[in-house]
Amino acid sequence: MTEEAFGPVLPLLRFTSDEEVIARVNDTAYGLAGSVWTKDLNRGRALAEKFESGVVWINEALYLSPFMPFCGHKDSGIGVEGGIEGLLEYTNPQSLVIRKSA
Repeated sequence: MTEEAFGPVLPLLRFTSDEEVIARVNDTAYGLAGSVWTKDLNRGRALAEKFESGVVWINEALYLSPFMPFCGHKDSGIGVEGGIEGLLEYTNPQSLVIRKSA
Protein backbone atom coordinates (compact mmCIF):
# COMPACT_ATOMS: atom_id res chain seq x y z
CA MET A 1 0.00 0.00 0.00
CA THR A 2 1.96 2.99 -1.23
CA GLU A 3 -0.91 5.24 -2.36
CA GLU A 4 -3.85 6.75 -0.53
CA ALA A 5 -7.03 5.01 -1.56
CA PHE A 6 -10.30 6.92 -1.05
CA GLY A 7 -13.45 4.87 -1.32
CA PRO A 8 -14.82 1.59 -0.10
CA VAL A 9 -11.47 -0.21 -0.07
CA LEU A 10 -10.22 -2.67 2.54
CA PRO A 11 -6.65 -3.76 1.93
CA LEU A 12 -5.68 -6.87 3.89
CA LEU A 13 -2.03 -7.76 4.26
CA ARG A 14 -0.43 -10.92 5.62
CA PHE A 15 2.58 -10.58 7.87
CA THR A 16 4.93 -12.76 9.87
CA SER A 17 6.08 -10.35 12.61
CA ASP A 18 5.08 -7.09 14.28
CA GLU A 19 8.26 -5.49 12.96
CA GLU A 20 7.20 -6.37 9.40
CA VAL A 21 3.79 -4.76 9.97
CA ILE A 22 5.33 -1.53 11.24
CA ALA A 23 7.85 -1.39 8.40
CA ARG A 24 5.19 -2.01 5.73
CA VAL A 25 2.73 0.48 7.21
CA ASN A 26 5.33 3.24 7.47
CA ASP A 27 6.93 2.59 4.06
CA THR A 28 4.91 5.26 2.29
CA ALA A 29 4.93 9.02 1.85
CA TYR A 30 1.41 9.16 3.31
CA GLY A 31 -0.03 8.79 6.78
CA LEU A 32 -3.67 9.83 7.03
CA ALA A 33 -5.22 6.93 8.92
CA GLY A 34 -5.08 3.22 9.52
CA SER A 35 -6.61 0.51 11.63
CA VAL A 36 -5.55 -2.56 13.55
CA TRP A 37 -7.94 -5.46 14.09
CA THR A 38 -6.98 -7.80 16.91
CA LYS A 39 -8.18 -9.71 19.95
CA ASP A 40 -5.06 -8.60 21.86
CA LEU A 41 -5.66 -4.92 22.65
CA ASN A 42 -2.25 -4.44 24.25
CA ARG A 43 -0.51 -5.73 21.14
CA GLY A 44 -2.79 -3.65 18.92
CA ARG A 45 -1.99 -0.50 20.87
CA ALA A 46 1.75 -1.22 20.78
CA LEU A 47 1.55 -1.54 16.99
CA ALA A 48 -0.69 1.50 16.52
CA GLU A 49 1.62 3.75 18.51
CA LYS A 50 4.42 3.00 16.02
CA PHE A 51 2.34 3.82 12.93
CA GLU A 52 3.20 7.14 11.29
CA SER A 53 -0.49 8.04 10.86
CA GLY A 54 -2.67 10.87 12.06
CA VAL A 55 -5.38 8.48 13.27
CA VAL A 56 -5.15 4.80 14.08
CA TRP A 57 -8.30 2.93 15.01
CA ILE A 58 -8.14 -0.31 16.97
CA ASN A 59 -11.05 -2.65 16.21
CA GLU A 60 -12.86 0.36 14.73
CA ALA A 61 -12.85 2.31 11.51
CA LEU A 62 -13.85 5.84 10.54
CA TYR A 63 -14.99 6.98 14.01
CA LEU A 64 -14.31 10.69 14.41
CA SER A 65 -15.33 13.06 17.17
CA PRO A 66 -15.32 16.86 17.02
CA PHE A 67 -13.35 16.71 20.28
CA MET A 68 -10.39 14.80 18.86
CA PRO A 69 -7.84 16.18 16.41
CA PHE A 70 -7.85 14.77 12.88
CA CYS A 71 -4.78 15.37 10.76
CA GLY A 72 -2.54 13.49 8.44
CA HIS A 73 1.15 12.84 8.87
CA LYS A 74 3.81 13.10 6.17
CA ASP A 75 2.26 14.10 2.81
CA SER A 76 -1.34 13.50 3.95
CA GLY A 77 -3.44 16.57 4.47
CA ILE A 78 -2.73 20.11 5.53
CA GLY A 79 -3.45 21.31 9.04
CA VAL A 80 -5.65 19.91 11.76
CA GLU A 81 -9.42 19.60 12.10
CA GLY A 82 -11.27 19.02 15.34
CA GLY A 83 -10.26 19.24 18.97
CA ILE A 84 -8.32 22.03 20.63
CA GLU A 85 -5.57 21.47 18.05
CA GLY A 86 -8.01 22.28 15.24
CA LEU A 87 -9.15 25.48 16.96
CA LEU A 88 -5.54 26.54 17.44
CA GLU A 89 -5.15 26.50 13.65
CA TYR A 90 -7.27 29.70 13.66
CA THR A 91 -5.25 31.54 16.29
CA ASN A 92 -2.23 33.79 16.10
CA PRO A 93 -0.72 33.90 19.58
CA GLN A 94 1.27 36.80 20.90
CA SER A 95 3.30 37.04 24.09
CA LEU A 96 3.82 40.31 25.95
CA VAL A 97 6.58 40.71 28.51
CA ILE A 98 6.46 43.85 30.67
CA ARG A 99 8.99 44.69 33.34
CA LYS A 100 7.62 46.97 36.02
CA SER A 101 9.80 49.84 37.15
CA ALA A 102 11.91 48.95 40.18
